[in-house]
Amino acid sequence: MRCLNIISNSIKLIELVEILNLGVLEMLRISTKGRYGVRLMLDLAVNYNGRPVLLREVAKRQKISEKYLSQLIIPLKTAGLISSSRGAHGGYLLAKDPRNISLKEIVESLEGPLSIVECVTTPSVCSQSGTCVARDVWTATMKQIAGFLSSMTLDKLAKMEKKKQGIARKRKGK
Repeated sequence: MRCLNIISNSIKLIELVEILNLGVLEMLRISTKGRYGVRLMLDLAVNYNGRPVLLREVAKRQKISEKYLSQLIIPLKTAGLISSSRGAHGGYLLAKDPRNISLKEIVESLEGPLSIVECVTTPSVCSQSGTCVARDVWTATMKQIAGFLSSMTLDKLAKMEKKKQGIARKRKGK
């Protein structure tokens, strides 16, 4: 009987390893769209003074194509994170205070719902969802990631960015 339990546990372990090798870790990656969107929003937060910022200025500072950034504006506006104004003094600005915009909001507006495996958000895709311990691990992992990203606001990132820029300037000045 003990031998059968060891074999059963070994099979479950092999299944778990197969799951890991089927791109689960690949699904944790945030695409260029998400990374550049965070940089765009961070730039707007660092330069947050109630006045619009030109996209070409952001593109220059961030070394990202203005055309690419313009594609990111649409989902960020749809999510209510960015607003725009036209005219001679037009541009883009944060639609909310940087303290009220989380990394989770930004990433999800560009990437869709956070999920490392499909069964976490859509249990019906797997007949084993109700009894799968691996799914429980993925669910707990996602809760931790979502909680962390929710706790990281643009305001916190902007402060971190300004501190890093200050350190970099001091190093160059020496």
